[in-house]
Amino acid sequence: MTPGLLTSGLAAGSGGVVGLILGLVGGGGSILAVPLLTYVVGVSSPHVAIGTSALAVSVSAAGNLVPQWRAGNVKWRCAAAFSVAGVLGALAGSVAAKAVDGQSLLALFGVVMLVVGGLMLRKRRGDGDPEVRLTKANAPVLLPWLLGIGFAVGLFSGFFGIDVASI
Repeated sequence: MTPGLLTSGLAAGSGGVVGLILGLVGGGGSILAVPLLTYVVGVSSPHVAIGTSALAVSVSAAGNLVPQWRAGNVKWRCAAAFSVAGVLGALAGSVAAKAVDGQSLLALFGVVMLVVGGLMLRKRRGDGDPEVRLTKANAPVLLPWLLGIGFAVGLFSGFFGIDVASI
């Protein structure tokens, strides 16, 4: 069965909003994708909405990688460690999400949205070090952080289909 014209328009419009948010702020648009797919487009299964959101956000992120790489904004060693841990976390999160019924998943998603919104209102602790690189010298300190945070981000991404890395 093919979707109706209205459903297709709602899906395209919702995708445009998510893409615009991702393009403007580099993240956070994915937290809108699941509710838009569920309540605007009418995807009945939260699990399907989460999977669809994850794919759409992944494609958008991959498209944004090239200009960031050309601008010299990608720290490849850090990204590799973070990504490997994130993929493992996403696998664990997606397995866990399948064990939770759709309504409970949406309720938990709502709680996470409130927490994320609250965290975004707080002031950042610092600017960080834009020159930091993963090296043999700092790996004992930096690598556990990259792996731990990467796994946690992947876990949330796999469970809820959201990007918490931008918080």
